[in-house]
Amino acid sequence: MSADTLNLAAEGGGGLFTPGGPGFEAPSVDIFFPSPWSWGDYSEALPYTSGITKYAVLLLVATALVALFLWWTTRRLSVVPNRGQSIIETVVLFVREQISRPMMGKKGDKYLPLLVSLFLFIFAMNIMGIIPFLQLPVPSNLSYPVGLALIVYITFIVVGIRAHGGVVPSGAPVWILPLLVPIEVLSNFVIRPATHAIRLFATMFAGHLLLATFAAGGWYMFNPSAGPLFGTISVLFSGSALLAFIVFTAFELVIMFLQAFVFTLLAALYIGQAQEAH
Repeated sequence: MSADTLNLAAEGGGGLFTPGGPGFEAPSVDIFFPSPWSWGDYSEALPYTSGITKYAVLLLVATALVALFLWWTTRRLSVVPNRGQSIIETVVLFVREQISRPMMGKKGDKYLPLLVSLFLFIFAMNIMGIIPFLQLPVPSNLSYPVGLALIVYITFIVVGIRAHGGVVPSGAPVWILPLLVPIEVLSNFVIRPATHAIRLFATMFAGHLLLATFAAGGWYMFNPSAGPLFGTISVLFSGSALLAFIVFTAFELVIMFLQAFVFTLLAALYIGQAQEAH
């Protein structure tokens, strides 16, 4: 449970079965807008330090986790793989067999470094939402999925132009171009990158808000001082909310993995389509 969630729960919590007590206040979208961290007098002296938010710090943590994972699993490569090498080989084979080759065939093998990096980085950013004392998924801020979608978008456009020379498939009749060009531009330059980013953002945003609601609700219902009967009922209610929080946290972990998978899968699909006439 994050500090923001605890504060929200404490402000509106402990009111169950308390006459005149505060009502339950569900977590709001404010938890997704942490205030920039201040470094006191050093904020003005040190450039680019006055607007550092929790998102930026968690982004660095996720990047460090991925870098550490890659270093640990590849530091001693050999013909007979050790435990670390076996893990990274499993990840690479998973991305190749489940994402790259189904979408692009063997021609997609040259994009494996990009796809593996996307998958690991997105998953690392996602799990920031369930790590104690961090608990804020980086993609719940739209700017980060947009940045990743732009990387895929630029790659898609470059690959498409190299393969076909433009956004219009070669061989299209001239008379259909006034209709075909706007459709291709809208699809490739607007809809694809937008939906690619929004899908990841919306899922992480909604999932974290749901977990915060269970956490705040459980704390609100925990009121053992309400008397033998009502105190027992409140503890049972709070325990039910805690159980739901644990179950949904496990479910959210699966969703985090699936969202990393889907984002990478769509990236491979778009790049693969850019290589072929479609």
